[in-house]
Amino acid sequence: MIEKEKLAEYSISELSKKFDITTRSIRFYEDQGLLTPTRKGQTRIYSQSDKVRLKLILRGKRLGFSLGETGRLFELYDADKSSAKQLTIMMELIEEKKSNLKQKLDDINTLLMELNDIEKNCQEILTTLTK
Repeated sequence: MIEKEKLAEYSISELSKKFDITTRSIRFYEDQGLLTPTRKGQTRIYSQSDKVRLKLILRGKRLGFSLGETGRLFELYDADKSSAKQLTIMMELIEEKKSNLKQKLDDINTLLMELNDIEKNCQEILTTLTK
């Protein structure tokens, strides 16, 4: 008889250390419905699925996705494991993020040009004042 492998389980402190985030952050993601640990008394027990979701939450944050957008993707995935719909929506979200970032980059470049012009004018005035 083959013994069942024990499923991976993690405590909140283990996940906190693994991902270098606070336990408070993990509890917040749980409150938002993004993580669903089981409980043994008052102790939260996180599954391998919760660990993967936490990794995706943090990656999504780095890429500029809101927790709401991440939650929406999780809901789509949970409802449709084929993930075709999830991937389509993910691609739409990526295009939206890229567009927003391009706009921000354009805004930053415009601001830098304006600051360079102001700096140049200040330098010219300063040069005439010190002559």
